[in-house]
Amino acid sequence: MTDKPTRRASRSRFIAGLVVASTALAVFAPATQAQQAAAPVATAAAKTGVTADVFIKNISTEVLNAIRADKSLQSGDTRKVVALVDTKVLPNVNFHRMTASAVGRNWRQATPEQQKRLQDEFKNLLIYTYAGALSQIRDQSVEVRPLRARAEDTDLVVRTLVRGQGEPIQLDYRVEKTADGWKIYDVNVMGAWLVQTYQSSFAQEVSASGVDGLIAKLVERNKQLAAKKQ
Repeated sequence: MTDKPTRRASRSRFIAGLVVASTALAVFAPATQAQQAAAPVATAAAKTGVTADVFIKNISTEVLNAIRADKSLQSGDTRKVVALVDTKVLPNVNFHRMTASAVGRNWRQATPEQQKRLQDEFKNLLIYTYAGALSQIRDQSVEVRPLRARAEDTDLVVRTLVRGQGEPIQLDYRVEKTADGWKIYDVNVMGAWLVQTYQSSFAQEVSASGVDGLIAKLVERNKQLAAKKQ
């Protein structure tokens, strides 16, 4: 998809931040089936009982440790990244809401099949982006900023700073509280929200060639990224 210079600069700044944001959505693995069978009540309480800031802190710590321990993830192995996303990311992210927000008002024009394809291709786009960013994760640590929230709040922004070499990087999360615990539905890297980053270009594609045109562009872009990985 073609971007204007200003949008391209914004996208480049956002992608640079994904060096650390690739850990943002990669959350710790759910309990094994044996663990869930042994303590189903405790598992449910662990999901719903933590506050949003503790949820994000746990995510960041667990994933940074996992990446440091896995050379394949550090090298950007696409298969490993896919496995990471499928087993650890999707259960803790409202990806339907994320994709719908990125597509914007055009989401309602899409058929259920088109919506599924948009979600799948958008997920693949982020996976390929993360695969490159993961190779640069080394000694980062995450500081969760103080959270001002009431017990009844169900939609929050959790603000963090990622510290490593150079200046700290702002990394914030929009999260919602569900019956299954907190879910992430947007990420802000250095002032650029992921959803907003894609909204304009997605809208232009739909305006020019419809929802199927946007799907085709995403498919084309993912094929290009997959070829580079090979």
